[in-house]
Amino acid sequence: MSDQAILVTGAAGFIGFHVARQLLAQGRHIVGLDSLNHYYDPALKQSRLNILRENPRFAFVQADLADRPSMARLFASYRFPVVVHLAAQAGVRHSIDHPHAYVDANLEGFVNVLEGCRRNACRHLIYASSSSVYGANAKLPFSVDDRTDHPISLYAATKKANELMAHSYSHLYRLPVTGLRFFTIYGPWGRPDMAIFIFAKAIIEGRPIRLFNHGKMRRDFTHIDDVTRVVSRLVDHVPGDDGTVAPARVYNVGNHHPEELTHVVALLEKELGRAAIKDMLPMQPGDVTETFADVGDLMRDVGFRPDTSIEDGIAGFVAWYRDHYRV
Repeated sequence: MSDQAILVTGAAGFIGFHVARQLLAQGRHIVGLDSLNHYYDPALKQSRLNILRENPRFAFVQADLADRPSMARLFASYRFPVVVHLAAQAGVRHSIDHPHAYVDANLEGFVNVLEGCRRNACRHLIYASSSSVYGANAKLPFSVDDRTDHPISLYAATKKANELMAHSYSHLYRLPVTGLRFFTIYGPWGRPDMAIFIFAKAIIEGRPIRLFNHGKMRRDFTHIDDVTRVVSRLVDHVPGDDGTVAPARVYNVGNHHPEELTHVVALLEKELGRAAIKDMLPMQPGDVTETFADVGDLMRDVGFRPDTSIEDGIAGFVAWYRDHYRV
């Protein structure tokens, strides 16, 4: 399989960049797709892309997932054996003000990926879901066996829809699919709209950080290195097809250890050598107070065990941030 290109969508994005780099390091050929939109600073996406382009086994395609003819041509020309679909319109809060962006990328775009896989003999589709599908669930830790039919944001609803769409294609066309419910991924080259990045930037610039629910939040922060290890193992771990149930799996990808948001802020203060100005605010729409991943299935199936502590992870992120932004 190593001489046939794997498609990684969202390759200029945070997770897509790291996954593409990991697969390239394993000797695989990668076609990276990204629309390079302006949801956040395109310069950061270009910097990631420049690193990937240094590898001769990497080819880049700029395209919009919702552009049906372009997607059809791409799939027909490469006939990818594996697709790692990480591109999406991300962000819970953004979905409240920009709903159509989520329909275009996460629903129309996902159908185009599914159709490309179905019509071109793809052997395995791995796609990004999100811990946000658990919505208002109160039982912890979140298990893939829990019901997930009460989303509290449009973003979460599109991710749940992706799981249902993937399962239907898996059932109808025996397409092996693996969905990954990511839990608050962080690390070097992270997204500027995510909490750790926002907090670090504000602390450095001496601006207040906003702590919702008065800081009483817990998140299952998951380091990007653990994520890339999971995805690289799952590429060849294709769900079996016994002819009865659909060859479809869903996994939680988390640290299995929620951290208090105030502890994370304290670690950032320690690494940055300055105190944060804290603006304590009430809960906001579309958010949840705690996330906690049950990763037992991943441990059983591919031997995954997260091994990056929040202390090491924050130290590594701050070191990258200082170096990249020269602060």
